[in-house]
Amino acid sequence: MAPTLAHPTSVNFVDEQHRPVNSEASTYYGGEERFSRGRTYSASFAHGYNPKRPPVFQDAVHQRARRMSHDEKSSAPRRFLIDVEETIRVVLEQEDTDGDFQISVTDAGPKLMALGTATSNGFKSFDIRGTYMLSNLLQELALARDHGRKRIVLDEARLAENPVDRLSRMIKNSFWNALTRRIDGDGLEIICADPKNRTGRVNPRIYVPHGEPAMAEYYRQVAKDKPHLNLDVQVLPPKPDDPVYVKSLNNKPGILALAMHEVSDNKGGKTMKGIPFVVPGARFNELYNWDSYFISLGLLVDGYVNMAKGMVDHFIFEIKHYGKILNGSRSYYLCRTQPPFLTDMALQIYNQLDRTDMEENRAWLKRAIQAAIKEYHTIWVAEPRMDPKTGLSRYRPDGLGIPPETEATHFTHILEPYAAKHGLSVLEFSERYNDGTIKEPELDEYFLHDRAVRESGHDTTYRFEKRCANLGTIDLQALLYKYEVDIGTAIREVFDDEMEMEEDFLLAPFPPTPESYADKSKWESSRSRVQKSEEWFQRAEWRKGIIDKYCWNESKALYFDYDTVQEKQSLYESVTAFWTLWAGCASEEQCWKLISQSLKKFEVLGGLVSGTEESRGKISLDRPNRQWDYPYAWPPHQIMAWVGLERYGYLEDAQRLAYRFLYMMTTAFVDFNGVVPEKFDAVKLSHLVDAEYGNQGIDFKMVPREGFGWMNAAFQVGLTYLSTGMRRAVSACTSPEVFFGNYLNPQEAAAAYGASPADPLSLAMDTLQLSSPVVQPTRTEPQVPDMSQSQ
Repeated sequence: MAPTLAHPTSVNFVDEQHRPVNSEASTYYGGEERFSRGRTYSASFAHGYNPKRPPVFQDAVHQRARRMSHDEKSSAPRRFLIDVEETIRVVLEQEDTDGDFQISVTDAGPKLMALGTATSNGFKSFDIRGTYMLSNLLQELALARDHGRKRIVLDEARLAENPVDRLSRMIKNSFWNALTRRIDGDGLEIICADPKNRTGRVNPRIYVPHGEPAMAEYYRQVAKDKPHLNLDVQVLPPKPDDPVYVKSLNNKPGILALAMHEVSDNKGGKTMKGIPFVVPGARFNELYNWDSYFISLGLLVDGYVNMAKGMVDHFIFEIKHYGKILNGSRSYYLCRTQPPFLTDMALQIYNQLDRTDMEENRAWLKRAIQAAIKEYHTIWVAEPRMDPKTGLSRYRPDGLGIPPETEATHFTHILEPYAAKHGLSVLEFSERYNDGTIKEPELDEYFLHDRAVRESGHDTTYRFEKRCANLGTIDLQALLYKYEVDIGTAIREVFDDEMEMEEDFLLAPFPPTPESYADKSKWESSRSRVQKSEEWFQRAEWRKGIIDKYCWNESKALYFDYDTVQEKQSLYESVTAFWTLWAGCASEEQCWKLISQSLKKFEVLGGLVSGTEESRGKISLDRPNRQWDYPYAWPPHQIMAWVGLERYGYLEDAQRLAYRFLYMMTTAFVDFNGVVPEKFDAVKLSHLVDAEYGNQGIDFKMVPREGFGWMNAAFQVGLTYLSTGMRRAVSACTSPEVFFGNYLNPQEAAAAYGASPADPLSLAMDTLQLSSPVVQPTRTEPQVPDMSQSQ
């Protein structure tokens, strides 16, 4: 039986605005509800006559006839007349059997519901069937409720929308907007919320950099104008990344001020307004470094050039005031950066800027390249990150004590032996270790590597266990090669082969040697000479040589990290070896060997896994899985491989990998109420990840609001790699093995991919704990610019 309609018995509910079927919720559900006089029979059920069929859930027997191809079809698109609140109640009661406010393939409801048709004023009904249509119904009802609608006329086509089109539309028109933040008087309440804050203090605190008095005064005025915020405004010292000072802020965490611009206050004066940016989502509610690069690729595909440009403006601001592009814009990240992508990000955006004001565009790009040069010299080729003996750069941030942003029990297993040694509880030991009362050199070494893992972005993985700060990782070398080529290309092509620096800092010597790094008195000042492209191309060519010398393994046809302390390669097989293709530092022969001999080690049903199962090693209770190891797949690794393969002419391989990943995303979207998570188990094609803190982007009610930043971007970028036929096949959830003609029988597929056959329902049910009746919810091809990719 269709959910009850509660409109007046003598009138029809009409909607004559004929909005586009797949328009956004604000357009589709906007406007007023209107009624007209109804015909007698249309409302006769209100007086006792109800021709509808009885309910078909709980103890009732399902005897409804299946729809057949010869069933009568309406000549006009079908539309339903729906009471929003009543239908939400019925859908959840009937279909949401696990109580998580989502309709997924694991729910045990009948997956069938009758809805009253709009043409009959709800008198006649029609069945909608299946997880996808019912979950879309729930989502549409939630959106209608958001817009204050009590009754709606809903197009059936909206419930049966092509899933690829629907997800792409939601990302472009809804998710990016929901993930957008600003740091100013209007945006502070949202951006200051920090799920990682364990101090118990929830009132917002903002740290303003030294040298920005107008900004500090602005926030003090905000605190006065909005006393309910209890905003605490603090000004940082001139050197805000001093490790002792940063540790002193552990119990006083706060958001870091970012770039602003002056606007009219509509009173004849000026005020300041924050430049908007996009956050990753879920527990990551601040501006992040490498997340922002991949997010910007998605924004560029969707036409949000100015949003991406603003994020570069924030990075320029961070380099100027905080000394680096920060891991994230919170006080506890002041000592750490993340993988560097600024040059490619800036060049991609520059090539899409409005060309009506090229001088302003050039001035903007100049600021970005100048900031990248400063970051390169003062962070990536400066000690302690630089190893002068080999010339390799490492993730090796400063810092003291235990990282405060982790979950409360994250380090318990590490700290327990030390606490027992001193006869203290873990909490007491942690406090004394952090304040320096207790000295433990071994623990200092552990946290040195732990901070390096977090700076690498790959937190955590057995690839970096207790050694990350010593590794010249292949990914970082590839990224710095790209920096050098990009900077040289920009100087030559855009700035007439010379660039003067505005900030004064020391230029690291080239080529690096232990002797040249030992005597900084001989280092040049950035303002002592202009920057020329030739030097940067020489740096790139020299780096390519040390990558080949230290990281390339001819016999294994793969790049590896190099341990600068043990002076040997670390033979963990990582998919980041393919970042050399993205950067362009692999030769044609090396590329061929990577693709013909090594790609198959990482390619599974759902795309590329982070590392091989052999390198990860066996998993047990004492050695649990890590989220950046096999079998997990992450958007950055996919995008970098797609772009790299295309760059070297292997477009078919890039398309195949993009298809695999988008197929996995689409099946999850269809089967699990529109979910777009942070990462996937690419072997099981599952977002139900139990490694470390689980998954992000999955804890929502009724309708997904944000997705997850770089996963949103991967979908939009990935679609640009697919042909029309591939896109249609993904929409139909056609398995990659079927589509590419390599279909294996279930047993062979299981053997090939190290898992049971990839049926989403069985895999999801295997993942869930079924001991309880209720499962608690757990917490275009981008237009790669010729200039940024040239050498």
